[in-house]
Amino acid sequence: MIDKLRKKINAIDMEILRLLNSRAEIVIQVGHAKLKANKEIYSPERERDVYARILSAGKGPFPASGLKNVFREIMSASLSLERPLKIAFLGPEATFTHQACLNTFGSSASFVPKKNIAEVFDDVEKDRAELGVVPIENTTEGVVSHTLDLLVTSDLKICAEIMLEVSLALMNKTGRLSDVGRVSSHPNPLAQSRNWLKANLFNAEITELTSTARAAQAAAEDGTGFIAAIASEAAAKLYNLKIIERGIEDSANNFTRFLVIGKKESRRTGADKTSLVFAVKDAPGALFTMLEPFAKRRINLTKIESRPMKTRAWEYIFFVDLDGHVADKKVRDAISELEESCTFLKALGSYPRSK
Repeated sequence: MIDKLRKKINAIDMEILRLLNSRAEIVIQVGHAKLKANKEIYSPERERDVYARILSAGKGPFPASGLKNVFREIMSASLSLERPLKIAFLGPEATFTHQACLNTFGSSASFVPKKNIAEVFDDVEKDRAELGVVPIENTTEGVVSHTLDLLVTSDLKICAEIMLEVSLALMNKTGRLSDVGRVSSHPNPLAQSRNWLKANLFNAEITELTSTARAAQAAAEDGTGFIAAIASEAAAKLYNLKIIERGIEDSANNFTRFLVIGKKESRRTGADKTSLVFAVKDAPGALFTMLEPFAKRRINLTKIESRPMKTRAWEYIFFVDLDGHVADKKVRDAISELEESCTFLKALGSYPRSK
């Protein structure tokens, strides 16, 4: 009985392989057409459409999460047939930014780790990478200021966003909590697990490092288990560490949002988000003037963030995320009306809204 069932599986596997090769042949033709038309290889709106169709058609028993993973890798391998996609990211490997890259682009892309966010922007601006991935905000710790500052001065566009649920683990070489005398990590994960550390390691020395992966590396180099790292489970595997405790983040809803940056923004999908940065004239009712163009057109603002202007004391610039695409007439009209009251306005990009 089992042998007969396995023969059926083998036949299905061969059919899947045949169909994958047929799909690949068409993908190569698409790549040639894109090259001829000078179109971008990466198309987040197309990927969103593929996922939506597959997940809506998938009635089981194959799990939906497995379907998405399978098609992510199919599309990743397909993109590499068109042209290997090079992506700069805030490294090193096994950081949460790296995990966001893998979740979005699959394992067939070429990932280039960079030491800081500025280097990611620089690589994309100078065509050393087609795209960059940088963190922008966390539900617990708020915005990443350096990313905001660079968006103001850079000509790059936001062409996609990535939402990643962040689960933090404590790890060292021995796997024993009693060995730990120092805990290292990036400042954000340390802050996100502040209560757990206070309850379980209140006497431990806390050391801030440039990334969770650097912390894991430091823990790996210490053979005694004295140094522990707060990082991802992927970092534990990469650096051969033992996990002491999983899920030490203080908030159950711990998400980090990442931006994909490139030289061209995405086409309209109907489920989009637009990001703006602007400065308003200092006058009574300035905040009302800023919000009115969106309110009267019933455009939802999903985020408002203010930052001090570096060139003028006590004046601020505002970052706004709103539902819609600049190709939508009401969004375009609202931005035009807002611009009349601004000393500075810049559209940072329109892109598919992440679920």
